Amino acid sequence: MILLEIRDLHATVNEVEILSGVNLKINSGEVVALLGPNGHGKSTLLQVIMGHPKYTVTKGKIIYKGKDLLKMTVDERARAGLFLAMQNPSEVPGVMISDFLRTAINTKRERPIKPIELFRVIDKASKEMQMPYDLASRNLNEGFSGGEKKRHEILQMKLLQPELAMLDEIDSGLDVDGIRIVSQQINEEKKDKTFLVISHYARLYDLINPSRAVVMINGRVVIEGDMELVKRIDKEGYEWIQIEHNIDIEREDKRPIVLEVCAINERSKK
Repeated sequence: MILLEIRDLHATVNEVEILSGVNLKINSGEVVALLGPNGHGKSTLLQVIMGHPKYTVTKGKIIYKGKDLLKMTVDERARAGLFLAMQNPSEVPGVMISDFLRTAINTKRERPIKPIELFRVIDKASKEMQMPYDLASRNLNEGFSGGEKKRHEILQMKLLQPELAMLDEIDSGLDVDGIRIVSQQINEEKKDKTFLVISHYARLYDLINPSRAVVMINGRVVIEGDMELVKRIDKEGYEWIQIEHNIDIEREDKRPIVLEVCAINERSKK
């Protein structure tokens, strides 16, 4: 069953086109690896799906569970089952994590969650993510290390239970133990969720074993495959795509850098 379908999607920021005709179908239960060189539209695609107001869709459609996603507000998309773990989560001073999570959880419930239940689920999830015991009383991401911010994104995903979880470089900033914890939680959630995952490193993909790999270049999807595609890119970079598929890969410095800058695959640099 097709959960999300993107048809000829074009999107701009500051009147500069970033997405140049994306076509992609994601089936329920899939774990899709989204790869591509820096600055070629991967993070933009996730932000557009989620409804970031900075981006303008100029052409195309996004159909989610048979409905026109572009007609839905960001909060409507979240309630419909979309979730985005951001590449660089913001710190929000003055907003306690317990208040933030309670509000987010209640938007998807008919009856508000009781305080005792809220702290019970936060405590359970924080232990699974190996986060501080006083997590609920801390301000949102304030004073968190990069790894703690990423683990907190996965904690939110666990509590909100989305149907489609989009993870934008969830492994960046994580040490070996952090990657193990995050990948373990992703694997446990795969049975009832669909994932679209951006990473520049094969290690995460090795651990979560995506069912499909998709490569974006120049703002569009150009190749699809399986883990063998991921392994080849990890070994050889993206130059072979330019040669074998006759695709002129635009360099990052020719494209605007939007919101976040991805980590660079060291093998590709060589």
